[in-house]
Amino acid sequence: MRKPVRPKARKTAPPRQPKGLPSREDLIAFIATQGGDVGKREISRAFGLDGSDRIVLKAMLRELAEEGLIGRKRRKLHLPGALPAVVMSEVIERDEDGELIAVPIDWDEEEHGEPPRILVQLARRGRLAGPAPTVGDRVLLKTEEIPEVDGRVGHTGHVLKILEKSRSLVLGLFRRDAQGGGRLIPIDKRNMGRELAIPTDFANGAEEGDLVSVEIVRHHAYGLPTAKVKERLGSIATEKAISLIAIHAHGIPSVFRRETLAEAEAVKPASLAGHEDWRDLPLVTIDPPDAKDHDDAVHATPDTDPENPGGFVVTVAIADVAAYVRPGSALDREAVVRGNSVYFPDRVVPMLPERISNDLCSLRPHEDRPALAVRMIIGANGRKKHHSFHRIMMRSAAKLAYAQAQAAIDGRPDEVTSPILDDVLRPLWDGYALVKKARDARSPLDLDLPERKILLKPDGTVDRVIVPERLDAHKLIEEFMILANVAAAETLEEKRIPLVYRVHDQPSLEKMSSLREFLQTLDVKMPKTETVRPAQFNEILARFHETEYAPLINQVILRSQAQAEYAQENYGHFGLHLRRYAHFTSPIRRYADLIVHRGLIRALGFGRDGLPESTTPEELAEIAARISASERRAMAAERETIDRLIAHHMAAQIGASFKGRISGVTKAGLFVALDDTGADGFIPAVTLGHDYYRYDEAHHALIGDQTGEMHRLGDRVEVKLVEAAPVAGALRFELLSDGSRFDGHRRGPRGGRTRFQRPDDRPPRAARGGKRR
Repeated sequence: MRKPVRPKARKTAPPRQPKGLPSREDLIAFIATQGGDVGKREISRAFGLDGSDRIVLKAMLRELAEEGLIGRKRRKLHLPGALPAVVMSEVIERDEDGELIAVPIDWDEEEHGEPPRILVQLARRGRLAGPAPTVGDRVLLKTEEIPEVDGRVGHTGHVLKILEKSRSLVLGLFRRDAQGGGRLIPIDKRNMGRELAIPTDFANGAEEGDLVSVEIVRHHAYGLPTAKVKERLGSIATEKAISLIAIHAHGIPSVFRRETLAEAEAVKPASLAGHEDWRDLPLVTIDPPDAKDHDDAVHATPDTDPENPGGFVVTVAIADVAAYVRPGSALDREAVVRGNSVYFPDRVVPMLPERISNDLCSLRPHEDRPALAVRMIIGANGRKKHHSFHRIMMRSAAKLAYAQAQAAIDGRPDEVTSPILDDVLRPLWDGYALVKKARDARSPLDLDLPERKILLKPDGTVDRVIVPERLDAHKLIEEFMILANVAAAETLEEKRIPLVYRVHDQPSLEKMSSLREFLQTLDVKMPKTETVRPAQFNEILARFHETEYAPLINQVILRSQAQAEYAQENYGHFGLHLRRYAHFTSPIRRYADLIVHRGLIRALGFGRDGLPESTTPEELAEIAARISASERRAMAAERETIDRLIAHHMAAQIGASFKGRISGVTKAGLFVALDDTGADGFIPAVTLGHDYYRYDEAHHALIGDQTGEMHRLGDRVEVKLVEAAPVAGALRFELLSDGSRFDGHRRGPRGGRTRFQRPDDRPPRAARGGKRR
């Protein structure tokens, strides 16, 4: 008789508590060993949990998250501030022992504080492909925790790949000395205080206040390193120089390689072969008035199918960049390094050379252009019923600006819009009205965050700052592009082609806990649950709409959100409330869209220039990480350039007073955004008054210990400009207005107990003066 086979012992399960439940300490320890890539399913399997135990496990994990002991990203659990197993990093310095130190590029300092320092481990000689990394290089590291030494380094990182080599030139401000030479004040904040000496014969004609790029020619055992001026970029007083600061400081490639330009010039226009002839369809482009490249065109018409009464056919055509930029070409190699185009007030640093972006691929009116088009059938309820993709040759019927198209619909057509008003524009608006029904039913996150736009004078300096009106023309294009992006993701998933998704995770449990705590101060309760929907935020926004609290609520909800990114793994787009979403509509300026285009070409048999069969999910995951970092780099550069421009514009207004709103609160002080320009400045907490002000995280406020005076995020204030530093883009203010008085009670937006009172029993702030300590 055969003996019964005993099941093998579970090797991975740690010691179990009664009923199979692990302790809190066991959970935290297990999550820590998984490198930030573990979910409830893996935990249940490791500890051998079943039905009823899993319900308790879910509650335990929620409690740990609310206490800030664990975090979540992409539905996976991790320890707060923990590094993933593989991370994109930048080598920032050598320590006193000569070891290379790196920090992760993608790090949320607001949530986790200072980025962890990683000790770079070099492979033994002969094992590392290519040169060893140096300071300034971007590298892919496999990380491992180590015991901290003097609280400095807690991780090692083994180099998997060098992604981008460092730049040899340093940008800075030239300050002349009495001997005819001078010193360089570096622009990069990481090099602040590390001046370079420039002898007279190395100055290359640089003048006081010039922005220059220099090459370090000698290091000395004592004293400053010696540098030589390679290029004079102009006076810091011009906007051109200010945008160059950001380009250099963030390492944005701004000059195309010779082989890339040669390849672009050699490209011949695409022919009709292999394309459907759609040149008679009156597609139109609608863009900002100063747009130079036009990569999307739209058309809409009522659906004549009797099975779709009241429906529409919406067509979105996108420039066929894949027809000119082939995988592995010089154009492609440089495009993936750039990742995206970068937009400054006076210039664009394009992802592709102008021969491609502004000429061959730009959907110019009345010129033949190749495109990838998606034809979408919209039902009477506004939802997409089905769609089809086509590789076409098109001819744009008109190039329109947003305001121009809107004016035509509003009864003010011009010579361009008048001929196409009834047959082209009105059907577009009718189609948008239909699509908007589905959009409203979907209820994506609806934050009210006006964007400022800088208008320049002919000399490149600031003329004025405006907040452009949000028109239906903007919303129409936005919704049609979203529909096309969803269609692209759906098709690639259906055909099982790997792709790069545009993803946006739901808010972390830690941030949701902080948001609930804040909302309770306004008598608003938000249910405790692991899942949250955008509609819940929209209900809160609507409750405070057109009240004094509206700007505050918009800012606090914005800060609770995760950052959108690119990923090979799909975990949905929370903000848009979509299960699957991929960028398809801007391949001229985003590499992610080019990847999606190639995937569609391969999936639908549109040609031989599609995504190579050899492309693996791992390769796409690496590309997604790189272009996500490029996107954040571009956003930071654009934001800093605007800050520097406005700081330069306001430098002549020292002593003037302005009205604004508190846009940020930290332990160190208050950030204030001015009404007229949107300029951000800082008020150090030490200058607020005689009291000692403590940071109250729940209320997003600084509160005085003795007086109870409170300065809270979103409060209206009056400030005086006391200092402007154009090179750093920094402004410092002095607070002129009083705060509210905090007495510990709650107050809702429509009455309730008084919580914030004007401290009228004290003299005005301007009369009090003094220091915080």
